[in-house]
Amino acid sequence: MIAFQPGKYRRTIIGIWKITGISIGLLVFLIIAVRVNLLWLFGGMPDLAMLENPQSELASELISEDGKSLGKYYSENRIRIDFDQLSPNLIHALVATEDARFTNHSGIDGRSMLRVAKGVFTGNSSSGGGSTITQQVAKNLFETRSKKYRGVLGKVPLVSTVIMKAKEWMLAVILERKYTKNEIMMMYLNTVSFGNNTYGIKVASKSYFGKEPFDLTVPEAALLVGMLQNPSLHNPRRRPANATRRRNVVMSQMVKYNYLTNKEYTAFQKRPLDLKFQLDGPNTGSAPYFQESMRGYLQAWLTKYNEENDTDLDLKTSGLHIYTTIDSRLQKYMEAAMREHMREQQRLFDAHWKGRNPWAYPTGREVPGFIEKAVESLPQFIALKNELGKAEAWKVMRKPYKMKVFSYDGEKEMLMSPIDSIRYYKRFLHAGMMSMDPRNGHIKAWVGGVDFKYFKYDHVKQGRRQPGSTFKPFVYVSALQKNYLTPCDRITDQPVEGNWNPPSSQYTYRSLTLRQALGQSVNSISANIIQMVKPNTVADYAHKLGITSQLDEVPSLCLGISSVSVYEMVNAYCSFANGGYRTEPLAILRIEDRNGNVLQEFHPKQNQELSDVMAYNMLYLMRGAVEDPGGTAGRLRSYGVTQGNEIAAKTGTTQNHSDAWFMGMTQNLVSGIWVGGEDMQIHFRTMDLGQGGHAALPAWGLYMRNVYNDGTLEQYRKAAFTKPTNFTIACEEVSNDSTDTYSPPSISSDEGALF
Repeated sequence: MIAFQPGKYRRTIIGIWKITGISIGLLVFLIIAVRVNLLWLFGGMPDLAMLENPQSELASELISEDGKSLGKYYSENRIRIDFDQLSPNLIHALVATEDARFTNHSGIDGRSMLRVAKGVFTGNSSSGGGSTITQQVAKNLFETRSKKYRGVLGKVPLVSTVIMKAKEWMLAVILERKYTKNEIMMMYLNTVSFGNNTYGIKVASKSYFGKEPFDLTVPEAALLVGMLQNPSLHNPRRRPANATRRRNVVMSQMVKYNYLTNKEYTAFQKRPLDLKFQLDGPNTGSAPYFQESMRGYLQAWLTKYNEENDTDLDLKTSGLHIYTTIDSRLQKYMEAAMREHMREQQRLFDAHWKGRNPWAYPTGREVPGFIEKAVESLPQFIALKNELGKAEAWKVMRKPYKMKVFSYDGEKEMLMSPIDSIRYYKRFLHAGMMSMDPRNGHIKAWVGGVDFKYFKYDHVKQGRRQPGSTFKPFVYVSALQKNYLTPCDRITDQPVEGNWNPPSSQYTYRSLTLRQALGQSVNSISANIIQMVKPNTVADYAHKLGITSQLDEVPSLCLGISSVSVYEMVNAYCSFANGGYRTEPLAILRIEDRNGNVLQEFHPKQNQELSDVMAYNMLYLMRGAVEDPGGTAGRLRSYGVTQGNEIAAKTGTTQNHSDAWFMGMTQNLVSGIWVGGEDMQIHFRTMDLGQGGHAALPAWGLYMRNVYNDGTLEQYRKAAFTKPTNFTIACEEVSNDSTDTYSPPSISSDEGALF
């Protein structure tokens, strides 16, 4: 029998207790030292206020009036969502992979830490990580590993890791006390990176699969959760094999923790990735021109708001919810109509100029040195010239490179020099179109060009071009307001008495009603009217109704020689459709902070500039362009938008057919479009192709046809214009007087085109 030796084991036990006590003491000391940043060795910790209200950079989002996302402003592409917007598949995949005991621990999982320790001692690197979801939230949300919280010891290898881990443990425990498990999970999913400047599960779901997080399938959820380990290594776009393997590992974890059966796993692992990747950025999504136009306005609003309220909100990081007046359905239909119409116009334009350059004088002769002058005006060329000299700068401009270029058949990669690319892009026609509800000034749709990625210039508000005959209604309304004419008067197509007549007009000496004259866009009659009322009067009324650009107060103003924007024209025409009330265009309804608190609401601003009777008189006159024989907008009948409907409209074309316009008004929607080249020298050579009724009007017809075919857009259904209660007109039947016969408008009299 072996004798028991208590002294030997007693010393061992005492030694273990000493080591344990010292370890605990050191741990307590470490925690206290880190918490108070002893001697500034350990770096600071997030303060209590940050823990009470944790913040992360959130994109500010533009939201349509019907609740759809239009676009975002961000440094990090991130949108926050709530727990009830998550698919159970996503929750199960996350817990099974990242923190199986998430619901059981209080921020620190002892079992996981022991497993990691065992892995370190045994050399088993696959034993997994010890960080809980809560600890990862602490690391991601409070940037515990950034320089901001690094002390002197933070520069010492291994010691810095221990300090950072201690901070994350403490923060994790505090977070567990202050927030529910669901809230902590959402903090995690709203902050993690999924690669490609994609942050948060909502943006990741949209970017990789084109759907909301609630709709994610098991394989889709597993793929996204799998990416969290290393978004670059498991990027499904660049490394699909890696991503597939990692996705299947996540699903095997879901089997392990009884979220999936083996049979389901076997079926799911065979599925392809089936990505629908579209990175949500400034070149994608709906209404990019509108989004960019609003950026400057919102920045200015924020500057003022921050000053008045002593805040520091930021458009890119504060997660603002910006509710707009845009209707996503109208926006979609306008974008589709513009794309279809401009593709056809470009085809016609290319065929029209085949074998020739489209920058030409009215005689058809090419403008010499056109491209060279365009190149020399570029900031890039000027910078090269200053750095290298003019000769070397031209060498750079002539050197070919591989580049991607725009085409209506999709993006193309081509080998071309910078000067060749300028020549290529100068051949494209451009356009701008906008819709507005005249009743309240709400901007409903905004398309500033044919492709925002390649053509950033906004032709709705930024661009200004001559409006041609679409300016004539301001001439007519001035005469009616000043009592020089009444809607029932007739006027003769004849030369103007005085020093100025519209060039190239062919005078018929017919007696026409005002409706016939405006509907057929007879230049001489507009010239005679402006002679009566004087150009300054016309300019005054145009400004009262919504034109803000400077107008040349000369007789040729009646033919639209002063440049204006589509934005101004739509605003001004709304005054006719809104009973004479000028309503300032309204793009933003309200702005909320990230928590849904309303920061400001915006309301229409209206002022009556015409009587309701006068406004209706103008609608009556402009209906002639659509309804009467010889009207310049009669082509609208072919789009199925006129039957059972009243449309007041005006076409416009400018000198050399450089600008084509169409303005169309219905009871509750006013829309305008401009089409033309980047420069005035780029144009169709013939009126039949270049006039507003051909180059602009079809886009309006395509757009409104889709609007009327959408049963959800009941508020824009076909209808007659609302007559004022005291309205009577004795000459309404004159426009269809059978004693007058009309042919389609002649080239010289249409549009004020040849001034």
